[in-house]
Amino acid sequence: MRCLRFTCMKSAVWAVVMMSLIRPPLSAAADFAFTFFRGNGEAGVYLALSGDGTNWREVNGGRPILVPRVGGKLTRDPSVCRGPDGQYHMVWTSSWKDDGFGLGHSKDLLNWSEQEYIPVNRDEPGARNTWAPEIFYDDASRQFLVLWSTTIDGRFPETQDSGDMNHRIYCTMTQDFKTWAPKRLFYDGGFNVIDAFLFREDGRYGMVVKDETLRPRPHKNLRIVWSNGGVHGPWGEAEPAFTDTTVSWAEGPAVIRVGDRWLVYYDMYNKGGYGAVATQDFKSFAPIQVTLPRGIRHGTVFAVGAETAQRLLAAP
Repeated sequence: MRCLRFTCMKSAVWAVVMMSLIRPPLSAAADFAFTFFRGNGEAGVYLALSGDGTNWREVNGGRPILVPRVGGKLTRDPSVCRGPDGQYHMVWTSSWKDDGFGLGHSKDLLNWSEQEYIPVNRDEPGARNTWAPEIFYDDASRQFLVLWSTTIDGRFPETQDSGDMNHRIYCTMTQDFKTWAPKRLFYDGGFNVIDAFLFREDGRYGMVVKDETLRPRPHKNLRIVWSNGGVHGPWGEAEPAFTDTTVSWAEGPAVIRVGDRWLVYYDMYNKGGYGAVATQDFKSFAPIQVTLPRGIRHGTVFAVGAETAQRLLAAP
């Protein structure tokens, strides 16, 4: 794609650490956490903290905060949200071909409950995977939503030749993590899509998705879609990509508000690095300078209280 939506020109700044074009204001009210994995996710989930949303310091002595126990014994794509009871809830991809995802809970982000395996695709014999679950607490419905990507053989023939897989976004809901709603199709934008990240901005719901189209030409970029209603849509047409495939392919978005700007982090996986952009209106985006832990892969950024952050920094 052409880089028309950026407020800057392309340059060598698109590297593992990006050169600064704008600097978001520091947040005095909250600190931020970043859960991520390394390698193939076989070692577990790692955690980093930031006071400003851009400069990250790994905690727990560089050790995983959670090691894989369920499913295919991987912890890829860890996604965390905080519930109304103050407890943190995490979901993750447990293997490349599992019919479900991993689930755990924690009060302090270091000590986790016994892991569970949620087999959301067990009733779908044509399902080939359950990738990149993202958890989101919706205040309006008072429910947790989990979104993920799945290819189901024979579905969506109009895009069956667009890539090695043919994904759409599915979801389930729960209030108590004991009873789960039957899975359903959550988003079909007419293209092969993975890695949906749901967020709320000024009362409306938005979602960053990865266009996974490979053929006849690679897209492999991030796009934003907006709901014309509630958290379940209906979803409007996906906007033009805000990442540039001539620089790097992008996936695994994570969106966080810092001051009066929004930051979107993403995995520049084919270049072995990580990127981030800032925006105030989700129309123009500019790269920002970020400092990240070594080897970071697809994760989630979320706000934590300063007290929680201090406890994590003080942990041996």
